[in-house]
Amino acid sequence: MFTSSSFVSVLLFSYAATGVSGFTVTTQTDVRVKENEATDLTCQYSADFGSNARLEWKFKDTKGSQVYVVYDGKLTQPYASRVTLFSGSNLRFSKVTRKDNGEYSCEVSNANNQFGESTVRLTVLVPPSPPLCRIPTTITTGKTAILSCYDADGSPPPTYQWYKDGTLLPTDPTSLAAFRNFTYKMNAASGKLEFPRASKMDSGQYFCEAVNNAGPAQRCKAVKMEVRDLNTGGIVAGVIVALLLVALLVFGIWYANKKGYLPSEFSALYLNPSIYPPVLINILILICE
Repeated sequence: MFTSSSFVSVLLFSYAATGVSGFTVTTQTDVRVKENEATDLTCQYSADFGSNARLEWKFKDTKGSQVYVVYDGKLTQPYASRVTLFSGSNLRFSKVTRKDNGEYSCEVSNANNQFGESTVRLTVLVPPSPPLCRIPTTITTGKTAILSCYDADGSPPPTYQWYKDGTLLPTDPTSLAAFRNFTYKMNAASGKLEFPRASKMDSGQYFCEAVNNAGPAQRCKAVKMEVRDLNTGGIVAGVIVALLLVALLVFGIWYANKKGYLPSEFSALYLNPSIYPPVLINILILICE
């Protein structure tokens, strides 16, 4: 005969065999809502916690900082002005902002130390803004060129794509035959476009686009990047001009000393030929002649 005691024994055996606990907490998994709109975060827990269960909501932002939204069944500041607690365990935001992005954990416990927790991720949808782009205007052939692109407003965080002369660059240049001669490296998540050894074929007009699913893509202003060969003639000319200026300075000191404008101690120190390189001495002789 199947008695009530044997039924309880079966339940206990089933519990021990499966390891299933009756203390459960349930929330949504992912909530997405536009900025400045209202939304609810729900939390349900099993009756096993009893009528005096303790409820807390915690918020962890995208940087890892954590605060209480509900502590010991009561809303904390500054949430009390824009969040209500309804049906005992659910949160209702009258208006969300991008600062509300993050994870919300509903924690339930009782006097017997039974504990349950569930987490929901809240994503506040914010369209991207025109990104901040840093694009060098001139690069020497063979040097590394780094272009950067960043938008701090978009949520979820935007991905980035680069254009050259109005043509979209693939993230991996080896994926398309038309770009296999290109040597750039692109990180779509960070917005970085790098040319490890820039060549003249990399010259062109560049701009970046920030993209997410909250609104239309936004781009920065196009900037021309020109890759040039090293100007050795200009460097040589600069060195010659610098030497002439130094020589003129030395000549000025020499002339002032010759006219007796300088004390003898100064002359002995600064007009000693051994402290000047021969090329300056030769230039000085030419000027004096």
